[in-house]
Amino acid sequence: MTSNAQQIDAETRATHDDHQALRLWLRLYACTNLIETRVRRRLQTRFGTTLPRFDLMAQLERVPDGLRMRELSGRLMVTGGNVTGLVDSLEAEGLVVREADGEDRRALRVKLTRDGRRVFRGMAAEHERWVVEMFAGLSNRETRAFAEQLQTLKEYIVTHIPMDEDE
Repeated sequence: MTSNAQQIDAETRATHDDHQALRLWLRLYACTNLIETRVRRRLQTRFGTTLPRFDLMAQLERVPDGLRMRELSGRLMVTGGNVTGLVDSLEAEGLVVREADGEDRRALRVKLTRDGRRVFRGMAAEHERWVVEMFAGLSNRETRAFAEQLQTLKEYIVTHIPMDEDE
């Protein structure tokens, strides 16, 4: 690693005296940041869009009948105001549409338009290539093993570690 990368890398905060679990956490965090930064820059450069817009469109792609604004907020783990801003800009570009919800007339569902689906599918195909490229340094066996280990960690945290210490 170059000294520049070491200076900005979260993992460099750890020392040999720190617990191995802390060093692992910082390494995971550093890798996540490296990948996310590259994806963000590529989305901006290639498509003139942001990761939050891409993520919102990805959620809508999975649910062709659309999602309520509240559902989008929950899935994206952001405030309703953030979702409203994203939907406003995507709607202005003709990529999404708001429609009355058939079950609750007070609620609106957001759906991808035909153009939105086309644009998203193009972005998603490149996004997948980028992610595959970033993991190309691992063999298929290593990738599977790593995914299994992370699943074990995830399950342990979900089932054994409360959100708050008071829980």
